[in-house]
Amino acid sequence: MKKAGLVLLAGVMALGLAACGTSSSETTAADTTAASTTKAGGNDAAEDTEEAEVNEDLSGTITAAGSSALKPLADDAADAFAELYPDVAITIDAGGSGEGLKQVAEGTVDIGNSDVPAEEKLDAEQAAELVDHQVCVITMAPIVNMDVAEAGVTDLTKDQLISIFTGETTNWSEVGGPDEDIVLVTRPTSSGTRATFQKYALDGNEEASNASMETDDSGVLLQNVKDTKGAIGYVALSYLTDDAGVATVAIDGVEPTLENTYNGTYPVWTYEHMYTKGEPSEAAAAFLEYIMSDDYGTRMEELGYGVSSKMTVTEH
Repeated sequence: MKKAGLVLLAGVMALGLAACGTSSSETTAADTTAASTTKAGGNDAAEDTEEAEVNEDLSGTITAAGSSALKPLADDAADAFAELYPDVAITIDAGGSGEGLKQVAEGTVDIGNSDVPAEEKLDAEQAAELVDHQVCVITMAPIVNMDVAEAGVTDLTKDQLISIFTGETTNWSEVGGPDEDIVLVTRPTSSGTRATFQKYALDGNEEASNASMETDDSGVLLQNVKDTKGAIGYVALSYLTDDAGVATVAIDGVEPTLENTYNGTYPVWTYEHMYTKGEPSEAAAAFLEYIMSDDYGTRMEELGYGVSSKMTVTEH
């Protein structure tokens, strides 16, 4: 049995992040001190900036919305950024990649967070107005209820995974598991996580939707898999902590880890995008630069995200 915490690289500290896909968070200097002490393991990035010079010359507001898979990273970076720039207020919503791209294209937010390129969710004219900032790499992992893993389902072939998620295989006994129904925990068509998983794990095959358990909130999806016998779904590594209460499933014998993503053996990954409509404001540009900096790269990996420069393959 492989508990979900094993998906992170050896030595990576466990984190207590559980971001709500429809919730928002606002970060200012007044609340980042509390935030940095309440997260499990502490906020290393914020702690590292305590001795850095506070820059009060930069001010303004930044609003972002979109990918729930990217929200834990955006929240954490906002906490650390506010330590450096106390006069910049950052508000981050989730809602799904499609919603984030729609809002940034309409000009209602400064940054649209997305798991997929804008061209896959917007028409060509809208997408052409956006500037793409590739901030990191994200890995998506199949997850199952612990009863499924304890009964022996710890590794599936890609063909088996496709058969399960397209609804052709409906009982776990068909793939060496317990004699119980497979319960799909699915995402809506607006989800960038769904698009990534469909493209790279399901080879483009259309996922069967389970309307009763459809959500674009990664935290809710994980909880539904945890609480439902026979359940299977998928989330980003950033949601898989030691106490996640679910098990990950290898694909064709390859575990979903950052190491296997970096070396090119695990196929279900994509670049994470933060889009702006035209060039970003001074405050937004500084925030994006901070997220992609070498100083923040170590923290990024602790949260389960990949540093783009470490990829041995850049396309798949």
